[in-house]
Amino acid sequence: MNRLVVVKGAGDMATGIAHRLHRSGFRVITTELAKPTVIRRTVAFAEAIYEGKVVVEQVTAVKTALANARKVAEEGYVPVVVDPEGVVIKELRPWAVVDAILAKRNTGTKISDAPVVVAVGPGFTAGEDVHAVIESMRGHFLGRVIYSGQALPNTGCPGEIGGYTKERILRAPCAGVFQAKRQICEPVTAGETVAWVNQVPVVAAVSGVLRGLLKDGLTVERGMKIGDIDPRCEPEHCFTISDKARAIGGGVLEALLYYAARE
Repeated sequence: MNRLVVVKGAGDMATGIAHRLHRSGFRVITTELAKPTVIRRTVAFAEAIYEGKVVVEQVTAVKTALANARKVAEEGYVPVVVDPEGVVIKELRPWAVVDAILAKRNTGTKISDAPVVVAVGPGFTAGEDVHAVIESMRGHFLGRVIYSGQALPNTGCPGEIGGYTKERILRAPCAGVFQAKRQICEPVTAGETVAWVNQVPVVAAVSGVLRGLLKDGLTVERGMKIGDIDPRCEPEHCFTISDKARAIGGGVLEALLYYAARE
């Protein structure tokens, strides 16, 4: 399955998709912003934008200029290209495009972008602006491939993990510059200050392990998600692709193979 796929986005969910496609033999190129605001940085190819290279479960992603992206993909790596406008799609004409930005709306993906176009989550209609949509809501239908219609609507409430939903999410108390006090994988206790925004403390609402935390020095808006506490207290979860990302990646793989078999 030596076909070129562009995955828009390189956060933890997009990484779960790109990782599964890469392991299945696709050549995968990912795109990102110049300053990604990824939370689960230890399992996101987006971190290559800051570090130059990152390894997630034995797959290496490399920050790459657009002109070298195809070559890097052919060498067995996952290129991460700063390309918020999706120029790579016009330049390299991939066989498939996967919109994994998870913006809860369509930010510009079209069904004409490639022979196969797949999107993740709400904001898209299969059969109209994309060929297939992958269900992203936790629960019975997570990872389901939708060939006609839409994914379930966004509820605004994070999925339950370890008995908690919104309590496990850290959000900016005000607009300003983010500064971490603790690090990913460290244990935290309810009531503890784990970071600051313009010297205003960010306080943990539940005890657990810090599974994700924004990179130091980034500018945030009030209410923006800046961290994630896992109350299951399993440090290994900080360095492995989540069940949700892996399930969505499986759905994308199924959709691509479905259309490949019909050519």
